[in-house]
Amino acid sequence: MLNKYITISVLACEDGLREGLRAMMDSTYGYQVVGSYKSGLNLITHLKEKHSDVVFAAMDCYKDHQAGSAYPEFIRKIKGISPKTKLILFTDIETEEAILQLLKAGIDGYITRDSSPVKLLESIKEVFEGGAPLSPSIAKVVVGSFHKNTSSVLSPREVQVLELLARGKTYLAIADALFIDKETVRSHIKNIYWKLEVHSKAEAIQKALYEKII
Repeated sequence: MLNKYITISVLACEDGLREGLRAMMDSTYGYQVVGSYKSGLNLITHLKEKHSDVVFAAMDCYKDHQAGSAYPEFIRKIKGISPKTKLILFTDIETEEAILQLLKAGIDGYITRDSSPVKLLESIKEVFEGGAPLSPSIAKVVVGSFHKNTSSVLSPREVQVLELLARGKTYLAIADALFIDKETVRSHIKNIYWKLEVHSKAEAIQKALYEKII
């Protein structure tokens, strides 16, 4: 059970989709939609005035070939205005170039349009609790990108840890998956931050994707 309501702002240009998402979230205990928007400009204005824990943005305002270039700037604006707000994109765009560009811009979760309502709600809870929810097809692209550069400054074990972080796994889940203890995971992550010259999980993943060093 959640300790508080997760406040959510919903963005979708399509009226039916926007209202459907709002109704689903509002009817579920622990979730509260505080704003429902048809345009990114209205959403950004709202965030300047009132905090939302999560922005759930449907990428239906642009054609597929435009979204990769249109959304990164939108993402950066949201993060600049409300750094603590988590941002989930809801989309059917699965090209590697677009996915990596959007992840580099700072999104916290990436959920495809074929996901079930249960998965959508789980993704909101997961990102609110510090995870990084990704649909399986998106996670596959992210992990695949880790193997494109063989000159990584990270050790093989550190690469494994970072891959699991990118999938949204917790420290405990990483420890279980790699058969190591939680403190060893913390040590690996500390080394990853030092080697990549970053200070957070999001920065580490974004830099790894951008520079293709893992």
